[in-house]
Amino acid sequence: MILSQTCVTCNHILTPDEIAIHKRLINRGATKHLCKPCLAAHFNCAESVIDEKIAHYKAIGCTLFETRCNNT
Repeated sequence: MILSQTCVTCNHILTPDEIAIHKRLINRGATKHLCKPCLAAHFNCAESVIDEKIAHYKAIGCTLFETRCNNT
């Protein structure tokens, strides 16, 4: 059984991209994360800015945004 991670602020179920952008912008070693709306609020910016950062880091090949398959 795979347990979903949730946002520490609002309990929203996190996507892999939300976890990755939190690690990239806040702390790579983080074990608790913020969802995109809460991360945008943390930085006092629009969610679209977070989306642009996600797209940028994917485009440059940041390994935090790699798709991983777990068959266990």
